[in-house]
Amino acid sequence: MTNLDTTTPEPKAISQVLHYTAFATSPAGGNLAGVVLDATALGDDEMVAIAAGLDYSESAFVTPGPAADDRSFTLRFFSPKAEVGFCGHATVATAVALGERLGTGDFDFHTSAGLVPVRVVREDGMLKATLTSVEPAVYEVEPADVAEALAALGWEAGELDAALPARIAFAGVRHLVLAAATRERLADLDYDFDRLLRLMHRLDLTTVQLVWRESATVFHVRDPFPVGGVVEDAATGAAAAAFGAYARELGLVPAAAHLTLHQGHDMGRPSLLEVDLRAGEPRVRVTGAAIGV
Repeated sequence: MTNLDTTTPEPKAISQVLHYTAFATSPAGGNLAGVVLDATALGDDEMVAIAAGLDYSESAFVTPGPAADDRSFTLRFFSPKAEVGFCGHATVATAVALGERLGTGDFDFHTSAGLVPVRVVREDGMLKATLTSVEPAVYEVEPADVAEALAALGWEAGELDAALPARIAFAGVRHLVLAAATRERLADLDYDFDRLLRLMHRLDLTTVQLVWRESATVFHVRDPFPVGGVVEDAATGAAAAAFGAYARELGLVPAAAHLTLHQGHDMGRPSLLEVDLRAGEPRVRVTGAAIGV
């Protein structure tokens, strides 16, 4: 792997649990994540207990990677209820935490979803991380399942944007994409937690990504996350990657495109996710800043 710089900053102490917010440049925004940089001695029950105690949507637990390389790591992700196959915001948070200690450059993160390369750079005094997703996929969804999702959300079929049809999108974990026709519909989120949870378990979904298209490449998104015991995510990097694949698959954007996703505003935790698609490259890149809190 090629590092962007060879200067290693002064080492910092590694606390048991670090607290970061990802996809934001202010502690008042982004999605909070716990990061444990040395989880070697922790068992599954202990990791779940730590995640539950933090009560963030997800936390990352780091152990050495399979390669004999000090920039290769294994990451596992836990919500307050259970392990999650992949989490984008905790990946970004972990990458920035490691970048602060090991220097900017490239990292390999081995997850249960597959290998996720991450590059950390410094821009305007802030560290930003770009993750490259596992190979994505987009699937049709049964009309009856869309109807059940709408019923759980309290939405009407006529409130959807027909130009952005419902699909299940995958970039490490599965997300049901539903597009609102208006910003007002997206802003008014008050759903039946248990009913949506049952559907998500049946369809093996991690979040439901609710989307409103502001312009050709700018979207506002919200992500209910009841399977993690969380009403809503403030920033969802895994869903952003899946949505990039969805937008490309449906021809909503060119094969090479830069998308801007705004999330968390309706929760009072504004987040910014940048999604990049490259022609001839199926994987999706998602970029965001992160800071310790």
